[in-house]
Amino acid sequence: MAAADFVVVANRLPVDRVPGPDGEEVWRTSPGGLVAALEPVMQGVNGAWVGWAGQPDLELKPFTSGGLRLIPIPLSEQEIAEYYEGFSNDTIWPLYHDVIAPPQYHREWWDAYVSVNRRFADAAAAAVAQGGTVWVHDYQLQLVPQMVRALRPDVTIGYFHHIPFPTHGLYAQLPWRGQVLRGLLGADVIGFQRATDATNFLNAIRRRLKYDIKASTVTVPSGNGEIDDRGESHRALVKAFPISIDTVPYLELAARPDIQARAVEIRESLGNPKRILLGVDRLDYTKGIGHRVKAYGELLASRALSVEDVTLVQVASPSRERVDAYANLRDEIELAVSRINGDTDTMGHTAIRYLHQGFPREEMVALYLAADVMLVTALRDGMNLVAKEYVATRIDNRGVLVLSEFAGAADELGSAIQVNPHDIEGLKEAIMRAVEMPPREQGKRMRSMRRRVLEHDVNAWSDSFLSALSAARDAR
Repeated sequence: MAAADFVVVANRLPVDRVPGPDGEEVWRTSPGGLVAALEPVMQGVNGAWVGWAGQPDLELKPFTSGGLRLIPIPLSEQEIAEYYEGFSNDTIWPLYHDVIAPPQYHREWWDAYVSVNRRFADAAAAAVAQGGTVWVHDYQLQLVPQMVRALRPDVTIGYFHHIPFPTHGLYAQLPWRGQVLRGLLGADVIGFQRATDATNFLNAIRRRLKYDIKASTVTVPSGNGEIDDRGESHRALVKAFPISIDTVPYLELAARPDIQARAVEIRESLGNPKRILLGVDRLDYTKGIGHRVKAYGELLASRALSVEDVTLVQVASPSRERVDAYANLRDEIELAVSRINGDTDTMGHTAIRYLHQGFPREEMVALYLAADVMLVTALRDGMNLVAKEYVATRIDNRGVLVLSEFAGAADELGSAIQVNPHDIEGLKEAIMRAVEMPPREQGKRMRSMRRRVLEHDVNAWSDSFLSALSAARDAR
């Protein structure tokens, strides 16, 4: 495989290996937000994507799928347990999400994280052409930028952090805090979802490394790092680049008569309630699913809402089921849903239609069109693209978005009803306000949000980040 001018490095490849119609295994494009965001960027460039294929002990040679050149990184069962489920998702994830669940610190997990990051970096360094660009993504690979710089000082390196970055008071808990900061500072451009995340990162550098910082640019001295000290002195731009969605497929699907008919069918299957509330999340403790269920259940119990008039549809796609915190969360949510349904359901109406599964995009757009109120009650979220998907889909300029102020999307979607999900009474008031909002106000708010989402789509996001990378390359 020839060297690539542009290499994306992410934990997962943008495809999943699934059984085909004849029993043979085939590659299918993954449904995740990162893939949806980057796939348009990769089309038409001399690029390659480095990532894990999603199955243990799978040794694959580089291959092409859907026009994308893919470089698989093998991971053993032990590495998945320690690097991915362990350090990435039981150390970094809870720590970076305000310690909503307690992080676990294990030295063997860290050792696996370093080892796997090295493997990703080696593959990226081998794949990229002379003077090319490497764009590293997310918290699983925070050491890769510095490792690539040590191997390939000729290339321009970007890193984008899709989840929040914590305040220094929380970040300081991490035993390997200095190594992670130095790993990220191997990049020429370090992007975050929100300005507050970029500020938290810069504060950590000031407190821990004491590097020179002017405005949002860090001067990284030569010898940066404990992973490898061969890196050259350089400057790193630290800035917010709020990610977005590819709006085109949502606009096209929302306009299709069959999708609109499916939305009507969904309403009918729920007993044609006056209002449908919708939650769409991975089953994760950061998403505030329990808070929304509690608030809705109390509204039903107090008879402020009736099960005949209002139904909550909660899509909770499976997530990290081998991590104890996630298994426990599923039990808690499903017990709460069962209790509310048992107390309030009638023969013809269900309070909460709970769906622990994922759905194709066509079905999701139909759900968005059917929903009168979208509930995004994350306790902490880097962005939350579901909020933007709902807004993009509402070509009728109707519907109400209830949005947590702790989701990155709150910085952009100011016309949503913004809430503190920890405040159950405030959340109940927001739900009632959304349910009772007149069409004229719905239209005013939705038009404002749709302008923002349509103007600042995934292409605008990638153009902004790649422009910053280009400027960094020109300044070298």
